[in-house]
Amino acid sequence: MRDEPLTIEDLGLQNNARVLRLSGPLTIGTLYQFQDMVRTDSTSSLVLDFTRVPYVDSAGVGALVGAYVRHQKAGHSVALAGVNERVRNTLKVTQVDGFFTYTDSVPQPA
Repeated sequence: MRDEPLTIEDLGLQNNARVLRLSGPLTIGTLYQFQDMVRTDSTSSLVLDFTRVPYVDSAGVGALVGAYVRHQKAGHSVALAGVNERVRNTLKVTQVDGFFTYTDSVPQPA
């Protein structure tokens, strides 16, 4: 289970938000590409599509918090779309679930 890959697809801008679709777990072994993509994002709103993310570990939580801090400093927001209960519980246990806004699905282009 620890060797599962993470793929990230940049879906571009949708309703003035950059959308990144993640597929696979966000863990210590997979977070570097995620961090690189988040660091290069300069849009005012970032939506992370988590519908295909089965779980995150503590390093993945740290990467999400890093994304939040980076965007918060610039007055921007980070939303998580399609978060499953396992990931949501991990964010609750680590007391960072309040940093993000949540949607059931990715906003569709207007």
